Amino acid sequence: MVLLLNQRVPLAAVLELVFAGVIFFLACAVTLTGIGTTIVDSHLAVWAAAGTYAILQLSSVLAFGVHRMERMRSATHFALRMSGSLLAGGTAAYLVLGMWADGHAYQSALPVALLMSAAGMLMVRMTLMASVQMGWLTHRILVLGTGPEAAAVERSIRDHNKSGVVVAGFYPLTNGSAVAVDAGRIIRNQPCLEKSIAELGVHEVVVAVQDQRGGFLPVKELLACRLRGVRVTDLPGLYERVTGEVPVASLKASWLIYGEGFRQGLMRRAVKRAFDITASLILLLVAAPVMLLTAIAILLESGGPIIFRQERVGLGGRTFSVLKFRSMVTDAEKDGVPRWASSGDPRVTRVGRFIRKTRIDELPQIFNVFKGEMSFVGPRPERPYFVDQLSEQVPFYGARHTVKPGVTGWAQVRYCYGATVEDAVRKLQFDLYYVKNHSVYLDLLILFHTIRVVLMGSGAR
Repeated sequence: MVLLLNQRVPLAAVLELVFAGVIFFLACAVTLTGIGTTIVDSHLAVWAAAGTYAILQLSSVLAFGVHRMERMRSATHFALRMSGSLLAGGTAAYLVLGMWADGHAYQSALPVALLMSAAGMLMVRMTLMASVQMGWLTHRILVLGTGPEAAAVERSIRDHNKSGVVVAGFYPLTNGSAVAVDAGRIIRNQPCLEKSIAELGVHEVVVAVQDQRGGFLPVKELLACRLRGVRVTDLPGLYERVTGEVPVASLKASWLIYGEGFRQGLMRRAVKRAFDITASLILLLVAAPVMLLTAIAILLESGGPIIFRQERVGLGGRTFSVLKFRSMVTDAEKDGVPRWASSGDPRVTRVGRFIRKTRIDELPQIFNVFKGEMSFVGPRPERPYFVDQLSEQVPFYGARHTVKPGVTGWAQVRYCYGATVEDAVRKLQFDLYYVKNHSVYLDLLILFHTIRVVLMGSGAR
């Protein structure tokens, strides 16, 4: 895996994005030069058009999640998603390049550029997949331990089998834990940890032991490996990197206290706030017609009120009123008892069902962002009633209130709608990952994934 702007990204995904950018640029440039018959005379114009086409197509690739190899269940699935991505990027390029001088000349080159892009993307994906299967782009880890924690590490990696991480073997420890892994993969008759690492070509050692007291860990050998450049990781660190979430069950307060991340610098807050203000003004202008039509539809179906206000917990535990288009009947909680929305909730109106599915009901939260109560990206704000309950039942739940709540977040693009305490725990694990690792890059990644989620209509209730 590669450390890219403070995020651990599979090497295969990074290479695919790099090669995709080159392919998109060359496909457009070659088509514009007509392979001998120049369509556009200026070399500078060709480079500008090719660069624009490449940027728009890469943005579409990120939005559709084409680069996420673990999401591609089959070649057909990849081909369908790639086709949708290329068509969306091509449509954007058609509109943008059409506004340039001699726009028709640029537009006429796009069909051939799209075909060349598709062929190039297929070749890159097939090559990278073969490389991963042959072990050329994998990150090999040695699991220290053979108990339930070690088995959980293997399950986690197997569930994310395209993350570029593979288990090279299990190194036994004399800690009395019952063996819970495949006995055939346990390293036998090998007293030296360093020698095992060298023979297996290991890049990282994972200490898969919950309780590390008792003196059974080979501390001297682990230190020697670390000094030789072999990474040593604990359970929360591995889960965080492979799954994109921080496991609450194996988390200790010391890990939060001494661990890396949790940056709240002035520059980071200033950049985020500047982005929120600029984006909210632009979105208000763009979304105004949709918001007007939605208001009319709500009035025609069930009368007022159009806007639904609800108290939520924000930064530092302070409450504020979140704004949404009303999607339920006016007496949805007439008994005064707060409750989560459920699948097929009868309280949702016909208009409400549509605006929830398309996320149009969230558009008024642009005003919350502009006022500074929310950000575009962050943990979703929860109601005080549920926060009080979850804070008592879920460890470290209050950590999500150390950053501004968001219209969208890491949990929203990685997990389904939460309606139980178990769901809240799982979403908290994603929120903790965001709180620990939030950056401009991660915010942009979440926004791209949000576009994909909205287009696919997933996760809404």
